[in-house]
Amino acid sequence: MKRLYLYVRKTTICFFLTLLYGVIMAQKYDLYHHTTPIEPLIVQYGHDVQAVNYFYGPMPKGWGSQPAAASPEQLQRLLDLDRDYLDKLKAFPFGALNTNGQVDFVLLNRRIKRDITELTQRQSDYNRLAAYLPFAEEIFAFEKLRRRGANVQGQAIAGMLEEASRKVDVAKEKLATMSSLPYQDVNFLKDMIQSLSLRLTSSYDFYNEYEPSFTWWVPAAYKRLTEQLNGYMELLSKKSDWKVFDDGSQIGGTPIGRNELNRLLKEEMIAYSADDLLRLADQEFAWCEAELLKASQEMGFGNDWKAAQEKVKNAYVPVGQQPELILRLYNEAQEFIRENELMDIPPLADETWGMIMMTPERQLVNPFFTGGREISISYPTIGMTQEQKLMSMRGNNPYFSRGTVQHELNPGHHLQYFMNRRHKPYRERAFNTPFWTEGWTLYWELLLYSKGFAKTPEERIGMLFWRMHRCARITFSIKFHLGEWTPQQCIDYLVDRVGFEPANAHGEVKRSFEGSYGPLYQLAYLVGGLQLMRIKHEVVDAGKMSYKEFHDKVIKENYMPMEMLRAILTDQQLSPDHEASWKFYTFK
Repeated sequence: MKRLYLYVRKTTICFFLTLLYGVIMAQKYDLYHHTTPIEPLIVQYGHDVQAVNYFYGPMPKGWGSQPAAASPEQLQRLLDLDRDYLDKLKAFPFGALNTNGQVDFVLLNRRIKRDITELTQRQSDYNRLAAYLPFAEEIFAFEKLRRRGANVQGQAIAGMLEEASRKVDVAKEKLATMSSLPYQDVNFLKDMIQSLSLRLTSSYDFYNEYEPSFTWWVPAAYKRLTEQLNGYMELLSKKSDWKVFDDGSQIGGTPIGRNELNRLLKEEMIAYSADDLLRLADQEFAWCEAELLKASQEMGFGNDWKAAQEKVKNAYVPVGQQPELILRLYNEAQEFIRENELMDIPPLADETWGMIMMTPERQLVNPFFTGGREISISYPTIGMTQEQKLMSMRGNNPYFSRGTVQHELNPGHHLQYFMNRRHKPYRERAFNTPFWTEGWTLYWELLLYSKGFAKTPEERIGMLFWRMHRCARITFSIKFHLGEWTPQQCIDYLVDRVGFEPANAHGEVKRSFEGSYGPLYQLAYLVGGLQLMRIKHEVVDAGKMSYKEFHDKVIKENYMPMEMLRAILTDQQLSPDHEASWKFYTFK
């Protein structure tokens, strides 16, 4: 009996020691730092939206759903879903959350409300423009039958499609009498017609060759309606008032205005107006010019920093040696980061970044290399003119490239790509913002410069070129969207004030206003970088964290507005309806 007692006692002690060890190790490694109580709602919400879009969207033959503009029925179902999730958030005990959980709550709440606003606007646009889509009713009705595989009568479906074709004819005749339509309306209508075409085809393919009556009656009517829709799309394109500026640039775009700029800034949790950011850009640009003058004087060019910059531009490497240069600059940046104990880069992230050469077509709008999982190198190809080759080589010289190789790779975009899939990955899709994407990478340019990564005046001029470029992006993108500058004036600003090669400046501006970037994307680089520098000042410079601790914490939080990142790092208490209020910049 005594032996049994001793055995039970020993086993109990071992159990509690094991449990205690587990608790200690859990605290040491913070095993639950990768989640918050709101994560399940964020994940479920994303998948529920995906499920609605899957079911109510077109389903091409042989595979799953295909992205397409939402139907009225789909819009309403998404709105109902959003309101259900708002009710779930209202019932959640917000006060019981720590700061990280509060941040997830606030961001999900904001995302759903923004989605409701956008869906409601989409509904309003559809209702306003429905007269241009009189044939949509027949196609949506056909799709609804197909959705659950209803037994259809081929002759009736053929008649339905013929009626839709007649309505397209009427719509085309009406449109032909009009001089133009706002390009936003044309784009909306074209998206809807493309969506209708996909829905029509997926429904047709479901029955054709499988249902004898359908296969007998419908193909001719389907072919005619498809051709009619394509013809209507072409006519709509010709009626667009999309503006291509005749200022010499031949770049298209439409300014969105001050009110919309300020609305978007508020949405991105930036507590400054467009005019405030213009002032910020001017102040930062003046600092860059002062630094350039110092470097120019060290090089023997006095106050003529543009002459010093010309010397730097002409230091490009021989043809074929750019990839080797990129690798050398990457290795120098990694060694500097290690020597200064700034961050521990995961060995696999260091091992697995890739390198590709940019196509000539893409170089028209991307005059400099870009990055992500790999670095895409912009450099001359055989089909370029002699002038184009020289501009590309001069614009991608070793000193200019010094500031941006690590921006694209580690600890920049490649590390983001690597870490975002491993730490709080649910935030990546839910709370994506360029102020974090480009802010983190630009921050490293600012930090490395402040730490002396540019050791020679030539290297400082190279890194300052990019810093001035970021200032200029704020200025020219806001000036354009305020309607104060044309694209050519933006190009001239880059050439005259920053030192761009003309072709590179044209590509930069074309990408900004004709590409897929939002109006705030280009200004997000420096603004996001300055935000993170300010957080670094509050946390690292104040002695609360080391650089390594700070950078490890930031990269593992994943996407979010910088104001919310600051709330986590400084352990703030938030309200459920928190709005941007943080003033991160000091004006002189």
